[in-house]
Amino acid sequence: MRLCYELDLEESAVELIKDQHLRGFFSDCTSYNILMDMLFIKGKYKSALEVLIEMKNQDVKFSKDTYVLAFAICYKLNSPESFKICTTLREEALIKGEVLSRRACCFVVALALNQNQVAKAMSMFSQIMNPESVTCTNLNIIIHIQSNMLETLIEILNSAAEGNLPKFVKKHEFSEEVLAKVREKVKDVPTLVARFDEIYGKLHINGQVTTYTLDALLCHTPRDRKSHVLPLNKRTVSRRTFQPLSRSLLAE
Repeated sequence: MRLCYELDLEESAVELIKDQHLRGFFSDCTSYNILMDMLFIKGKYKSALEVLIEMKNQDVKFSKDTYVLAFAICYKLNSPESFKICTTLREEALIKGEVLSRRACCFVVALALNQNQVAKAMSMFSQIMNPESVTCTNLNIIIHIQSNMLETLIEILNSAAEGNLPKFVKKHEFSEEVLAKVREKVKDVPTLVARFDEIYGKLHINGQVTTYTLDALLCHTPRDRKSHVLPLNKRTVSRRTFQPLSRSLLAE
């Protein structure tokens, strides 16, 4: 599976995973995670979902990374079916006592919002431990927008803009895209739109506005978590033998 990743052969890898003659051969979640990651990066979300279903059918134990990938795939597909799969996997994980990462939970909340399941999004967001990330901050704003809690929404933004925090405490950042949705929501309420415009200016002055979209924030990979495996056309020397990669692969 790692070789397929190295050689950019995701279709061959999918065939291997689905081959009934090899059923049970890929017994560890790592192989599935590698393949789903490759398919996700290439935008092949339906194929990635098929791999996820195959993994589930073969009773392969999920890791924390598997849940992140699974929920990210369902989020990208953004359909009633993918939402059902996502929530089912989440419920099964909680029943088993699995601790889902904040990042995994954010994908579930975002998918619920995209499917207009606001009550479920609110419930799931309330269960996120330490929702202080920039992604959580912006998801919380979307929840308030879709719940029509406009007064509370303005207060949250005002508190963030006015907060007298110590220099070593990072201030909340808001996506320009999300703030545009706030303005669209309050545009017909003169008192609220005036307050928002004032707060918006302060947030910009404070450097609390980012150009990243909510989708980009969700899918952003922290620098220290990025894969060190590059496609063959980007890396030509083996890290193990320091020989040209084509010769190294043949030798091995």
